[in-house]
This record gives sequence, C-alpha cells and structure tokens, in this order.
Amino acid sequence: MKEKKSILLTGAITGLIAVLLVHFGNPKNMGFCIACFIRDIAGGIGLHSAPIVQYVRPEIVGLVIGAFLVSVANKEFKTKGGSSPFTRFILGMVVMIGALVFLGCPLRMVLRIAGGDLNAIVGLVGFVVGIFIGVFFLNKGFSLKRNYTLSSFEGYLFPITNFLLFILLVAGFSMLHFSEEGPGSMHAPIWISLIAGLIVGALAQRSRLCMVGGMRDMIMFKDSHLLSGFIAIIVVALIGNIAFGYFKLGFAEQPVAHTDGLWNFLGMVIVGWGSVLLGGCPLRQLILAGEGNTDSAVTVMGSLVGAAIAHNFGLASSTSGASPNGKVAVFICLAVVLAISIANSEAFSKEKSPIKASN
Repeated sequence: MKEKKSILLTGAITGLIAVLLVHFGNPKNMGFCIACFIRDIAGGIGLHSAPIVQYVRPEIVGLVIGAFLVSVANKEFKTKGGSSPFTRFILGMVVMIGALVFLGCPLRMVLRIAGGDLNAIVGLVGFVVGIFIGVFFLNKGFSLKRNYTLSSFEGYLFPITNFLLFILLVAGFSMLHFSEEGPGSMHAPIWISLIAGLIVGALAQRSRLCMVGGMRDMIMFKDSHLLSGFIAIIVVALIGNIAFGYFKLGFAEQPVAHTDGLWNFLGMVIVGWGSVLLGGCPLRQLILAGEGNTDSAVTVMGSLVGAAIAHNFGLASSTSGASPNGKVAVFICLAVVLAISIANSEAFSKEKSPIKASN
C-alpha cells in the first residue's frame, strides 16, 4: 500500500509540475519531455544547428541530480556497468530517432493526451504495440547480459557532467547556443526548471516511475503498480490544463505535434520496443544514470547523439509532418531493433544466458 501511494503521489506531482512549467514558459504539452529536452541540449552544446531547438534544459540536470542525491542519501547509489554498452548506445540513438519522428517521449505522450492531443492516442497505440514486441523477445530469452560493479568515481561522472553543464548555463557561457524563436526559445526560468527537475528526479528515484516498465509489467505479470503513476500524471495534468485553459481536444493545430498517424504510430513502436530492450523508458534511463548505472549513462549519451543525427540529417518531424528522410529512418531503426532483438535472444542465438533485461 505504501508503494502504491508513492507511485500515485509521484505521478500526481509530476503532472502538476508539468502544467506549472508550461505556465512559467515551457511549450504547451511540454512541461516535461525527455527526448525533446535532450534534443535541445544537443543543440545547445552545438551538436546540431537547428536554430529553433537549442537550449540547455535545466530540467534534465535536475532529474539526474535529484536522483543522485536521493540515492546517495538512502545508500542506493551503486556504480555498475558493462552490460553490452555499445548496443545500449545504439538503442539509445534509435529510441531517440523514433521519439523525434513522433515528437515526444513516453512522458510527453501522456502529457499530450492530457492536453487533448488525439495524435498522442495514435502514438500510445504504437507504443503499446512496441512493448508487446519487446516482451515477445524477453520471453524468448532476450538479454544484454550482466553488468559489473565499478569504482564509485565512474558513477559520479554523469551527475558531475550535468552539474558542470548547468554551471555553464548559469554563467552564460558564450559557446552555448540559445534559440531565439521556436520551442527552444520557450522555457521556464532557469531556477524554476532546475527545482522542478530535482523534485521529479527525487520522486522518480524513490518510486521507480517508468511507463515502459509499467506497460511491460502489466503485459507480463498483470501488475498495474508502475502504470498507475502515469495514469495519475494524465489525471492531474488534465485537470491542470483545463484550469489554465490549455486543454484543446482534437488532431489539428496541436502544439509541437503533427497529424501523420502512420508515422506517429511507427515512431512510438520504435520507442516502446527499444525501451523494453533497454529495461526502461528515457526518463528511467536518466534516473538510473543518476543512481550510478553507467549503462544507462551510455544510453543517454546515445540519445544525445541520436538527437544530433536526427536534426543534422533531417530525420526529425516538424509540425508539418514526418520528413522523407525520417520515414526512411523509421524502417532502418525498426530493422536495427529487430536485429538486436534476434541476436541477443536465446531462442534465436547459440549463446545461452539465463539473465533477462530489467529496469
């Protein structure tokens, strides 16, 4: 019962903070979006040159530092890594590309639903289909093999890197890039964004909030515990959006979204499938990285590079829809995830391992 209250409280607070971040300046239906914010950071540090999505988002820093501080305080910080790191890097890239075809991570997907964006319902269907495919391979013995205990310093590097990046942002470091228009130019004040990230990071670390894990557990074990957190996000964010006048029901003219149903669907198939193989959604990967999991840190770095590739090669969607290059990339990403799934599953590989992926 205590754990149930914890996940519901985490979801409720996350939904409320997401709406308040929009109130303070973030784009509508984008109080939190792990994929979008990592994309903005990639632009902010010069990894891509798309002028409308460049800003070092303090929310990401807050999520990592919040998880780090709470895990240290509760003696849960453990530095582990070495579980197929390059495969995880590639999966991080692929999941990011899928998310940018859809224009959002699983967290933003539910926030878009709470804002009345029906395109996100199409994405949700694709997301669930992707998770079903991922679970199929888990049942076939999919594993990225075991990880190993590493030195504590290795685990500290990712939180330290995020902290230093935040210092550069506050100092107005001249080499950082800042959008003057578009989604990247829309943001809450730095300290409000940081505090929001710290709160959600701390709560997510304690409750193990993860939408992919929630869907996976529901499919495999009929356990709705983790999933209830995201239901709480939708309910509270919906109430908040109605209260602030942000709610708009429909497909057309939704903020930072497009109406290409097939590509919304397929983009989130990639996100769901790839995230199951990784053992958690993009939010969960950030939290795990803050706890000292270097495999998750590698995954996040793969996401950062994936965001840069998506914009440098025109793979990311716009409000007009999926790009021609993005449509080709979707099928390449599906092929990559399929190849990784088959190569690492006992039922299809000569290598035998009893260890399954977990978040």
